[in-house]
This record gives sequence, C-alpha cells and structure tokens, in this order.
Amino acid sequence: MNTDARIIVPLDVPDGERAIALVEKLPQVSFFKVGLELFTSSGPSILEELKNRNKRIFLDLKFHDIPNTVAGACRAAARYGVDLLTIHATNGTDALKAATEAVRDGAAQAGVKPPQLIAITLLTSISARQLAFDLKVPLELPEYALQMALMAKESGLDGAVCSPQEVGQLRDVCGDDFLLVCPGVRPNWAEKGDQKRALTPSQALKAGANYLVIGRPITAAAEPEVAWKRICEELAAVR
Repeated sequence: MNTDARIIVPLDVPDGERAIALVEKLPQVSFFKVGLELFTSSGPSILEELKNRNKRIFLDLKFHDIPNTVAGACRAAARYGVDLLTIHATNGTDALKAATEAVRDGAAQAGVKPPQLIAITLLTSISARQLAFDLKVPLELPEYALQMALMAKESGLDGAVCSPQEVGQLRDVCGDDFLLVCPGVRPNWAEKGDQKRALTPSQALKAGANYLVIGRPITAAAEPEVAWKRICEELAAVR
C-alpha cells in the first residue's frame, strides 16, 4: 500500500457542505473519516457524496450500548458499504460477537462488502492519570489497551483503534493480520491539541500502524493540500 493511502483525513466539520468543500481542497486524499458530528448533521447522504467521488470511508460512530442495540446499529451501518466501522471494546464480549455477525448480515442484505469492524481500546484524549483517577481502572494504560484489543480479536473483530504509543505492543501480541488504526498522530511541526498520547506519523508507521488518522495538522492548516503533501513527503523519506 502506498504511504499516502494509509492516511485517513477526518471530516470533523458541522455539515455536509463544509465537508465536501474540504474534500475538494484535498483531491489527492483517498480515505476520509466521517464521525459523530458530521453523520448526525448530514446522515447517510454524506457517505453517498464520498462514494460518488470514489473515496474510501471510515465511519467512526463508536457504538456503545447493549448487545442487541449495538448489533442493530452495526447491521444498519454495514449496508452503507463503508470500509471501516468502530465500536467500543468496552461493550463487552457478547456485544462484540453480536456486532461481527451483524455487519456480515447487513452487508449481505445490501449486496456490499462488509466493513472491517474495529474496536476502540481507549480514547487518545485519555491520559494514564485520567484512566486511573477518573475512570478508576487499576491497570496500567498500555496493559488496559492491550486487554481491550485482545478481547476484540478473540471476539472476531478485524482490528482496533489505539494510540500510536500502544501500537507496537499491540502489533507484537495481536499479530500482523490484526488491523491497527492510530489517531493521535501529530507531525513535529503541529500542535498536539487534546491528544495526550501522540507520536509523529513516521514513528507510528514504524511502530506497526496500518492507518494513521491525521486531522487538524491538515484540515486546520492555511493550505490543507500543502500540509497533506508535506506529511506524505516526510513519510516517503523514512520508508
């Protein structure tokens, strides 16, 4: 896979009009993320707009509910023909297993390829201190992320979302066939913002990430396409 195809750009904007304007500013980007804000405001129409432009889609809705509800949501989302779909690992084994069956059923009903279902291990905005003191989780953060990823793998999911700081350990334990998607990726020249566990794009790829989600360093730049090309050039230089 070409390095630039491994970068997913999030469309973290309030509405479809601004999302398409951003897509048109980044014609070379092939993979976009649609999250809660945009999907809530625009619905499935934004997915159709992206598919009409031959873009790959990461539908990042992070489903979290009882098993029956999660399965129903995954079944419905799979009908859209997206490439990646997220649920929280903390749904638990029953919901994770139900979700894996549901995406296959939903895709088959629509005659499309099932999305790769990936689990959120721990949001990259959460620090080790917050995990311990706010969420009262007694495990060290890397161990917690690993346990969430292993539960997802054992439940039949295709991969996990993790911070780049955990991706090396997850790759070693979960194997090469387990998809690892890393948000919290920031070039040295970009601000970290609310990402607490960030690495640079080259560091994340070297550690074992399959895909990098890179948002504000690109989308908030004065010239988004220039920022995108700069990141691609930096990655190409270290391959």
